Amino acid sequence: MTDCFAGAVAERYDRATAGEPVEPVVDFLVPFASSGALEFAIGTGRIAVPLAARGICVAGIDLSVDMIAQLRKKSEAIPVEIGDMTTTRVDGPFSLVYLVFNTIVNLPTQEAQAASFQNAVAHLEPGGCFVIEADLLPDGQPWSVFDLSDTHVGIDQYDVATQRFTTYHFRRLPDESWERLSVPCRAVSHAELDLMARLAGMELRERWADWDRSPFTAESTKHVSVWQKT
Repeated sequence: MTDCFAGAVAERYDRATAGEPVEPVVDFLVPFASSGALEFAIGTGRIAVPLAARGICVAGIDLSVDMIAQLRKKSEAIPVEIGDMTTTRVDGPFSLVYLVFNTIVNLPTQEAQAASFQNAVAHLEPGGCFVIEADLLPDGQPWSVFDLSDTHVGIDQYDVATQRFTTYHFRRLPDESWERLSVPCRAVSHAELDLMARLAGMELRERWADWDRSPFTAESTKHVSVWQKT
């Protein structure tokens, strides 16, 4: 896999995601983490550091050396393995593995997404849970603008035939120039994730519309799903 979060992207990541929730995510995860938690794509530690501050033993896996360098500015105590979350192993087992912020789509093939479930199961103790936050499938339009401001424009280019899409971020820099970042992705439905979980040896335990446990309905735009190792 290609590291799309190297260099300046890693340096600006926390500022770019400053408006995203943290405490509601941590509140949700804590009850599942009695025997420790493993974060796939731990990144800068946006969730892992405050989760560890709650007394949870947290470990992580991430592909990006530069993102981990940003994590190290916050904490030296969280063990992190550099590698692909579909195959990289760490010492366990854990009662919780989690993957947030729609990062499942950064695995650009169905095979890779299914492998992440298999890797989660390999790290979970019996009865442990895998938690994913993910957007629902796009509406099929070839282009969609998901953010538009004076400093950032976000656009998705989607191919409904393959479920693959490219996310483009255009960000205005302090010198008034613009930087473009493109990330290859694969959209995946919640039903397809349920099948991946079942094939890996898990069953759906609960599903919500957001971290506040609001009901998942036809009007939901994303889901927070919990699968349990059987």
